[in-house]
Amino acid sequence: MRILILLISFFFFTTGNAQKKNIIVDKVQAREAYELLNDIRMNPKKYARVLGISDISKVTSTKLVWNDVLAQVAEFRAYDMANHNYFDHVSPKGLGPNYYIAKGGYSLNSDWLKKSAANNFESIAANHPTASEGIKAFIIGKNSPGFMHRKHVLGMDEWNGSLVDIGIGFVRVPVGSRYTSYLCVLIAKHDW
Repeated sequence: MRILILLISFFFFTTGNAQKKNIIVDKVQAREAYELLNDIRMNPKKYARVLGISDISKVTSTKLVWNDVLAQVAEFRAYDMANHNYFDHVSPKGLGPNYYIAKGGYSLNSDWLKKSAANNFESIAANHPTASEGIKAFIIGKNSPGFMHRKHVLGMDEWNGSLVDIGIGFVRVPVGSRYTSYLCVLIAKHDW
């Protein structure tokens, strides 16, 4: 009985906490970021100088396909970071993007699920005024060691170039969180 009361209390505490923060899921921003990213991938020469893409020949010119399941998972991931006040590929429960993608219903190769904290498909950003600004920050790469976000979102290596489905989640947090916005970009492919 005590455990049930604790669980109910925890549920109301976390739900109330999210309401106090007034977390807003911005689907319009997510779609605009998707359109921008595809435009950059299709026209890297147009963006090269402004975004600092030195070798545009490595940019994959494959158009990414919006996937509703990945979008829902990306929204959940951004919302969860805002609600629980963390910024990491691994949740406080020790679970990574691959786990959440599979749990959301997007089929993945079982090898990608062997470690619960695994991440083969996610780029995250925080504190950007728009989701499109977050996409640009991934590409500019000031805080990304080895330009890993750039490689991911532009498909600049063999692995990332093979990924075709995308979902983007963007949330705004007016009060009560470490950052004012959270962006999650999932670019993946099904098991084959």
